[in-house]
Amino acid sequence: MKTGIKKALSATLLAFLTFAPAAHSCTGLSILAKDGTRLQARTIEWSGGNLNSKLVIMPRGHNNQAITPDGQNGLTWTNKYGAVGASTVAPEFVTEGINEKGLNAGIFYFSHYGNLTPYQKKHAKKSVSDGELVRYILTNFATVEEALNGLNKIEIIPIGKPDSDGHYATGHWRIADAGGRSIVLEITDGGKRHVYENNLDVITNSPSFSWHQDNLNNYVHLTSGKAPNQTIGKVELFSLGGGSNLTGLPGDLTPPSRLVRVFFWLHSSPTPANTYAAVTQAFHILNNFDLPIGAEYAPGQTIPDMPSATQWTAVSDQTHPTFYYRTMYNSAIRKIDLTKIDFTKVPYTVTEMDQLAQEQFHELSF
Repeated sequence: MKTGIKKALSATLLAFLTFAPAAHSCTGLSILAKDGTRLQARTIEWSGGNLNSKLVIMPRGHNNQAITPDGQNGLTWTNKYGAVGASTVAPEFVTEGINEKGLNAGIFYFSHYGNLTPYQKKHAKKSVSDGELVRYILTNFATVEEALNGLNKIEIIPIGKPDSDGHYATGHWRIADAGGRSIVLEITDGGKRHVYENNLDVITNSPSFSWHQDNLNNYVHLTSGKAPNQTIGKVELFSLGGGSNLTGLPGDLTPPSRLVRVFFWLHSSPTPANTYAAVTQAFHILNNFDLPIGAEYAPGQTIPDMPSATQWTAVSDQTHPTFYYRTMYNSAIRKIDLTKIDFTKVPYTVTEMDQLAQEQFHELSF
């Protein structure tokens, strides 16, 4: 990749990460079905314009070289595993995906808290940019443990410019394997790494994952079901509808409120019986987090001409490696079955996510 192309990608990525007003609101969850099917699912939002997302097929044996602020002179690697994912801004920046071993990885915006190690030219050959990290993880590792061991050997660097405080806007990462381990990787304070076991089965954005864990204690009074009637003095009080035990569940668009909501929606839902039920349940829960365009803009501001700030929603079946997705332009669920792809022969493929009007669960072949 020429330096000029790298600079264009860097500028576009920087705009995605830092320009306001724009919602950077991602919501993720995990589901385990009764038949053992394990899923990871998420939305991606950005209200600043179309993210130009693509469907990316990554074959085994494909050679890669990471981008640094100097150009395409970072770490080189050859894909050990085939993978499928969705990119944002540029095909190199795979945002969410799954590999043929059932390892899932995704980046979630981590504003004000994420802060990477600045790029050092002398470390270029072991550097991978934050925007490329998901692609690196998916094509190299089969388990969370393998991924963590491998990540200890590389530098995770920014390719954009720092803000006025010297911080580099970045994300935090969900990494989950088919065996059931799921972690959140956060990098703060100029390169300090934190790994959290994701015992919540959900993730959003800032603040830190540990803060979100503690914040749930503020909602200890919430539960599913209907609050019982009671008489106070001479007044009989009664529920106005079902679910009144969740009165007080926060409803705004902020990451803390979305995490509380998705935690309670997920853990009050029945355990799905099988793969089909789990996939449809994941999409139904995440329907609650579709963000209509406009709410984050002040009156009088120009709102981008898009149908939704939620540009796509994806579900990864880790047990039967499969990638499902729908987009803001087409609510039909599309399916890519990785077990039917010969990753030794399929070419590196970048295609439009809305290339065709598909039927529900229409299977795409590569």
